[in-house]
Amino acid sequence: MLNRLSQDVSDHERKNLYLLLAIGLLYTLGIFLSNIFVNIFLWKQSEDIQVVAVYNLFIAISQTLIYILFGKWAKKIDRILILRAGITLISIFFISVLAFGENAAHYNLLLGSLLGAGYGFFWLAFNVLTFEVTEPYTRDFFNSTLGMLQSFSGMVGPITAGFIITVLTGYTGYLTIFFISFILFILAVVCSFFIERREIEGTYALRVALKERQENVNWKRLLNAHFFQGTREGVFLFLVGLLVYMGTQSEMTVGIYNFIYAATSLLAYQVVARVVKPSNRIKFITFGAISLYLAIFWLLISNLSYEFFIFGAIVGIAFPLFFAPYMSISYDVIGKANQAREYRIEYIILREIFLNLGRGTSLLLFLLGLLFMDQSMWIQYGIVIFGVGYLIVNIYLAKIVKGSQKT
Repeated sequence: MLNRLSQDVSDHERKNLYLLLAIGLLYTLGIFLSNIFVNIFLWKQSEDIQVVAVYNLFIAISQTLIYILFGKWAKKIDRILILRAGITLISIFFISVLAFGENAAHYNLLLGSLLGAGYGFFWLAFNVLTFEVTEPYTRDFFNSTLGMLQSFSGMVGPITAGFIITVLTGYTGYLTIFFISFILFILAVVCSFFIERREIEGTYALRVALKERQENVNWKRLLNAHFFQGTREGVFLFLVGLLVYMGTQSEMTVGIYNFIYAATSLLAYQVVARVVKPSNRIKFITFGAISLYLAIFWLLISNLSYEFFIFGAIVGIAFPLFFAPYMSISYDVIGKANQAREYRIEYIILREIFLNLGRGTSLLLFLLGLLFMDQSMWIQYGIVIFGVGYLIVNIYLAKIVKGSQKT
């Protein structure tokens, strides 16, 4: 896989690319190994879905605040330092989970805030470093390789964690995978010390991206699309895995479910890379969005392991059809925005802020619904309601494509 890199790439470029890929692999492997099982860990302690929802809400709030308050750091200090800050906070998160042990559910606000801050700093730096470490002639290699490494992590991480938790009974298995994740993040920090540092350039001006929202209708539509993307993901990112566990009472089943999802996604992404073109993007997005919404109704009637596996396969195939061309449109819109080259970091940060605002909004509404309705009933209604998010995204993207064809 790594041999696909051109021989014309210099040694220091090659080294930085490999190191950033190594950091990406260690990060995603650590997250996929433990992240879904933190939700299950908290639920098993509290048997209260509100505790898990609040934990995820504070992840979204904390991540949004990091982007708003510290986004300017991306243009003022070494991005490697920001990356290390993110990984360090995630490491502290796992240390805290280990330290709290059977009392972790009582500290859901603190844990969510720690993890969200870690996410915020990590992705703030990683997105910028991707621009800096890659060049036009190495970017395709980097993105495709990183995508394959992430898919590998998505297949290996959850099923390995499910096996460990199943073999080591009680909370021992959970604490073991959290410790392994902690070690992986420490290794990611070690790798960061060998990346070549870059000079800081430009001034930070988020107001440019905000002002563009008033003047560029496609940029406004894209931000709205990312907000509604967040309204679906805020609830679905934690609830689906939890429903698989609640339905089967088996961590191994959760691991197999995620393996099936990641494996089918990997295959679907390979197909998408070959058949999706700018002229047919919206057709794939529409088909993917409708398929993802209809799959929800299969999830609602699923009780057995194989039924959840079928759902995982359907979503694994449909999500790349929706998401890959969606991201292409997203970067096209940013590329055509005012002063995009100079302020691309600001555009990406504002996009991420809208995404996390959507996640926070859906989680707040989900928590509000728990106050007025029976938990099991509201979960079913909530999945149907918040699942509409991608359909709304599709409407905005169709308008962007139609508007672009007229210009």
